[in-house]
Amino acid sequence: MSSIKVINARITLTRGAALLCALFSLCWTSSAWAAGTLTPAGSPQQPIQIRDHSLEVHILGGFAKTDVNQTFFNPNAQDLEAVYAFPVPKSASLSEFIIYSGEEELHGEVLPKAKANQIYEDEKNKGNDAGVANKKEFETYEFRVSRVRAQSETRIRFIYYQPLVIDTGVGRYVYPLEDGGTDELAKSFWVPNTKVENQFSAHFDVRLEYPIADIRLPGFENAAAINRIGDGEVKIDLQTANASLDKDIVLYYRLADNLPGRIELLPYRPDKNKPGTFMLIATPGIDLKALSSGADYVFILDSSGSMAGKIQTLARGVKQTLGQMKPEDRFRIVAFNSRAWEVAGDWQNASTENVQRAIAAVEQLAPNESTNLYEGLELGLKKLDNDRVTSVILVTDGVTNTGILDPKEFASLMKQYDVRVFGFLMGNNSNWPLMEVVTKSSGGFYSAVSNADDIVGQIMLAKSKILSESLHDASLSVRGVKVTDVTDEFIGKVYRGQQLVVFGRYDEAGPATVRLKAKLSGADTEYQTTFNFPETDTTYPEIERLWAMNQIETIQYKTNIGEASPQEGKKAIEDIGVAYQLVTDETSMVVLSDAVFSQYGIERRNKARTDVEHQAQSVRSQSPVRANRVDAQSPMFPHAAHGLGGGGGAIDPVSASILFGLIGIGLLPRKNRAKPRTSNN
Repeated sequence: MSSIKVINARITLTRGAALLCALFSLCWTSSAWAAGTLTPAGSPQQPIQIRDHSLEVHILGGFAKTDVNQTFFNPNAQDLEAVYAFPVPKSASLSEFIIYSGEEELHGEVLPKAKANQIYEDEKNKGNDAGVANKKEFETYEFRVSRVRAQSETRIRFIYYQPLVIDTGVGRYVYPLEDGGTDELAKSFWVPNTKVENQFSAHFDVRLEYPIADIRLPGFENAAAINRIGDGEVKIDLQTANASLDKDIVLYYRLADNLPGRIELLPYRPDKNKPGTFMLIATPGIDLKALSSGADYVFILDSSGSMAGKIQTLARGVKQTLGQMKPEDRFRIVAFNSRAWEVAGDWQNASTENVQRAIAAVEQLAPNESTNLYEGLELGLKKLDNDRVTSVILVTDGVTNTGILDPKEFASLMKQYDVRVFGFLMGNNSNWPLMEVVTKSSGGFYSAVSNADDIVGQIMLAKSKILSESLHDASLSVRGVKVTDVTDEFIGKVYRGQQLVVFGRYDEAGPATVRLKAKLSGADTEYQTTFNFPETDTTYPEIERLWAMNQIETIQYKTNIGEASPQEGKKAIEDIGVAYQLVTDETSMVVLSDAVFSQYGIERRNKARTDVEHQAQSVRSQSPVRANRVDAQSPMFPHAAHGLGGGGGAIDPVSASILFGLIGIGLLPRKNRAKPRTSNN
């Protein structure tokens, strides 16, 4: 039977980048490899057409639900098996995969991977309608649908949840439709078709506890219908005909200035006799001051073949970044493909002459050969001056395929140096698990930026992290209520504007004390508050899936750095995936009719879970926005959370540059700005 592969979209959860996200986030050349149906090269079959593509996104305080519907048409004279794929959104939990076959709906259940795929193959060979969803490591979800009938339409639907964070007062949601261009074999095998024949539509429903000052959809300003329902609720609609799935959709939502630093709790505990699950969000209101002394910066730039179309972006980014340095700052530039080399010689002061010479050298880089990320890092970490603060800026797609590949070796390398790595992932399908190992091991962080991002806004929002002091040796703990299976308490660094998210389970209701301990300017600092964990709460059942995915990512990270056995890790991931109905590296979702599920004796765990989620969503949609802040009576933080105007009082120079930069690009209006809602908090 012929096979058609269909590519779709992903969401990339992004934390705030640093000053140097300019390196990769300046409007790249758009990739020709984008979302759409794919036909094998040389195939006599006509490509599967995308008749309609609709997106519905619900954003709450803490997480988002993404609901995608696509209608496909098979113009050929015979039935085909369709293969539909889209990049894996980081931390996303795929909850539903539905195939609409005539009047019947086929729903999915998660089983161990081998079992799910065997059942799918058996049903396909019998000529029955069936489907299966698999995950291919960090890269792709792949959906297979048997019997897309000749000259007929088939509709599929999938839903996933993912956590979202606020960075420096700004939230960001991405619906990427561009492929990362890292799969050379796929590009030589498939012929893509990105056109939506009839209708493309997207609906966003943002409902937050706090006032929304501004909304922005870069590139869609004239096409978006924005309807403000209240201070914290906005509905947005996009609709167009003859669209092409080759450009990401990025939504920014900026909260009102000078909101309080706060603790928010999203619990789920339907039965007081069983453990509950929670998502705890800390938005520190901590006065982290701007740094004034000179610093060293090492740029490590990927120039391998998969970076084609992006090298000029690096040159423009280096130009912008070096131009913002002070004369007392120094820099080095290292590039790598199959090997690593110095681009601009040894340490250079950020003089006008040195900056111009470095930019010219970077502009001469040509993407070619394979990717030896380890050698690039190894060279970049040499010649460090222990008397100066050094930041390493790594720009790559992370898909290393030459030299040392073991993540444990990367972790070991980073722990040899007292230096922070700020990693920037270019494009979709990038290797975020490896980047997480590199940056987390060094106390830094990483970010991925879409081609469709509001570039200047991203730079302005992010620059204060490297240029401000940070909390060191930070840990967040919960005491008084017994909590288990919690996100690692040790955080390490807390950067300016950063929001902290902790998932966990709790055994009993009652008062709990949350403490954030850290060092600030060398002195021990502690922030704490006390609030109650509820006996029962059914508002957010989706938290269970998000918690389970967080546990899986923790297991994967510990396996990658050598702290957990690979075999034990695989078994644990399979068990969690089946228990909480998540598609993972070890589990798959098989889609069958109700009758066939019964024939196989498959327990309908996902059906029961989605029924609960749908009921809770229906109740929430008809109710006022819930207040999740739990420290209003005993505030944990002494200042306002860092929004665009800083923590209250006079605006510091860094915040001022952010403020005026956003006015310049239109994210923040020049006048008639929305005012914060009056609050006793």
